[in-house]
Amino acid sequence: MPPFTHIDRPSPFAPTSGETLPVWAVSRADIERGHFDKTALAWAQAAGFTASEGSVLLAPTRHGKLAGALFGLGDEAECHPFIGGKLARSLPKGDWHIETSPISGATMALAFGLGAYRFEPYRKPAADGPRLVIPADADAKKIRRTVAAVGLARDLVNTPANDMGPDALEAAFRRLAKHYSADVTVVAGDDLVTKGFPMIHAVGRAADQAPRLLELRWGQPGARKVTLVGKGVCFDTGGLDIKPAASMLNMKKDMGGAANVMALAMMIMDAGLPVDLRVLIPAVENSISAAAFRPGDVLMSRKGLTVQIDNTDAEGRLVLADALTFACEETPSLLIDMATLTGAARVALGPDLPPFYTDDEVLAGEIATASAATVDPLWRLPLFKPYEADVKAKIADLTNAPAGGFAGSITAALFLKRFVAPDVSWAHFDIFAWSPKDKPHAPTGGEAQGIRALFEVIGQHHSA
Repeated sequence: MPPFTHIDRPSPFAPTSGETLPVWAVSRADIERGHFDKTALAWAQAAGFTASEGSVLLAPTRHGKLAGALFGLGDEAECHPFIGGKLARSLPKGDWHIETSPISGATMALAFGLGAYRFEPYRKPAADGPRLVIPADADAKKIRRTVAAVGLARDLVNTPANDMGPDALEAAFRRLAKHYSADVTVVAGDDLVTKGFPMIHAVGRAADQAPRLLELRWGQPGARKVTLVGKGVCFDTGGLDIKPAASMLNMKKDMGGAANVMALAMMIMDAGLPVDLRVLIPAVENSISAAAFRPGDVLMSRKGLTVQIDNTDAEGRLVLADALTFACEETPSLLIDMATLTGAARVALGPDLPPFYTDDEVLAGEIATASAATVDPLWRLPLFKPYEADVKAKIADLTNAPAGGFAGSITAALFLKRFVAPDVSWAHFDIFAWSPKDKPHAPTGGEAQGIRALFEVIGQHHSA
């Protein structure tokens, strides 16, 4: 097993019983108006505390003991909604509660839990940090569930490829399934060819660890079927169209789609949503050997469409195509795929705003509403029909890498659309799965993107 404990991560939350210290979360205006504890206010004024965003001032009692902490929100209207994550890295060890805050207690608790995340299996762990009481009026189960799921996604992405190849990803997948009594089926190696997954096999056949398709089933047969598909390229050299060193450095995260759908599945199963859940992950390494697929090859897909390989570094859409075809054979009510698919998405929208694609206008509206409500940024881009001509190939049905370099995220989505049945409600998420710099609620490294919003969308239709 890889060296992480995703499901059993120590909780950053304190029990509701027991002695705790107060946190006064205050804006600059609160300091000026003095609308909080008078003793703490006097200390803040004496210390010159201006409540700048993310600042912490520890307040003493008259006897020199710790009385609590002031936490600055800056200008309230411009404050980061998850600024509470900084508390997890700023407060001293101990148990705390939010005494006053213009930001809801539930949001502060969620931010604290997300901000408490640390990835330390390869170094000496830091000392234990603070813990926070989840307010009585917050949904504690939902907050704990979300923090655990995000931690799972981050752990999987952060683990280096020598400990997170297809074998280890399958082991983590099986462990998640076992925890929730789900069923797992795996098709691996040459069985992928005989059972009709030729492109998954082609992409992964050059690696030491066999390519495979992981399948999880959980829930209520006959209920509305929700199917999640995640790109599981555990490391991407680019294949024979090899990436430059700088571009390859962070390719352990190319299984970020798989990590995110596993985290979303964890939330669904933990909440006990009444759905028929299916999760599909094509797990491969895009490696280089004499067995590697080549530029110019033409591959047969599960759907029967032929694909001309114009760039072996556009491999994610190939493994997803076979998985999406397989997913649609059962006509799910909702089909979601998540993938670290294109650099073009990052050029267009940056690392923190993943695009999504769907032709289902109702679903698009639900995703946009949930994105805003959960502060889980997503932005719809169009499946622009005139660009479909760019996906055509000279000697095959499709190309995996349109020439010209324009609209790369859109043309990738249009490629995937060719493998989705027209009667299936489908959305594709081109995520980055990485935070390139520290945020209040997220350290630099692997990140969950879109899953909190998607859980809300699924939960609205399938409340337990």
